[in-house]
Amino acid sequence: MRPTPYVASLRVYEPLNSFEPAEQLRWNAIDIKSTTGIDEQARAIRRTITIEPPVLAVDGAHILEFEGRRYVAPWTTATRCNIALGDFQASMPSSVAKFFVPQNVVESITINAEEMEDKVPYIITETWMIPPRWFGLFEPDERLRGETVDGPFTVMRTSIATAKRRCMFTHQSVVSAFGNGPIEQEIADLLEWLNIFHPESIVECDYGGLAGYLEKILINDGLGGLEADTSIEDIQLSLSGLASGDGAKAGEGYERLVSRWRKVAAMEQAS
Repeated sequence: MRPTPYVASLRVYEPLNSFEPAEQLRWNAIDIKSTTGIDEQARAIRRTITIEPPVLAVDGAHILEFEGRRYVAPWTTATRCNIALGDFQASMPSSVAKFFVPQNVVESITINAEEMEDKVPYIITETWMIPPRWFGLFEPDERLRGETVDGPFTVMRTSIATAKRRCMFTHQSVVSAFGNGPIEQEIADLLEWLNIFHPESIVECDYGGLAGYLEKILINDGLGGLEADTSIEDIQLSLSGLASGDGAKAGEGYERLVSRWRKVAAMEQAS
C-alpha cells in the first residue's frame, strides 16, 4: 500500500537535456526502475513527525523514458512545502494560523525562502479528489490502467503542447459560458503553470492511491472497477455542451464526474 494513499499528482517531466549539466548527471544516475513515487511519499510521511528543513534535505525526482529519451520531474520539495505553507497561512487570520503550525516548523520550511522565489514546482498535488480541469488535459486513449504490487493505478500522459491547447479550449469554453470567475481563474492558473516548462515536456496525471478508493466505489456500484471510470469522457461531454451552448449536455457530463469523485472525497471521513 502507498504511504499516502489519499494523494493524486499532476506532474510535468522536462527533457533531461533541458537541465543544468550537474543536474543532468544527478538525474541520469537514477535507475528507471527506482520506486521514486513510494520514496517521495515515504519522505513526506517522515516530515509529519520530524522537523526536517526540506531545503537542506537531498531531493529526488521522478523519471520517464520515452522513445529513447529521458524526462525528469524533480520533486521540488522545498518549493512545494513553502507554497503549501503560504496557502495555508493565507486561508485564515494570522492570529489563528500560528496555533496550527508552530514557529519552529515555519522556520524549518522557510529556511532560504528567498532562494525559492524563482523556482516553480514540477508537481501539483490534491488530496481526496482530482480537479475536473486536470481531466481536460487528456484524451481517453492517453489513459493507462492496471494493477501493481501497490494496488490499482490510473495514469494519463500527453505532450505539454497538447495539454496547453486543451487547457486553452477549456478556458475559452468556461469563459464563454460563465464569464470570468473563480473556476475560470483556476483554469487560467493551470495554463500559466504549464507555460513555464520546456515545450517538449510531458504532462502526467497520476491518481496515486485514489485509484484504489475509486476501484472499490465503482465495484460497489456494480460497475467494472477502474475500467468503468469515464472521468475524461465526462469532462469532454461537459465541455462539448458548453462550447455548443447545450446546458443539459454540459450539466450531464459535469454531474456524472463530480458525483463519482464526491464519493471518493467522502472516504476521507470514513478513513
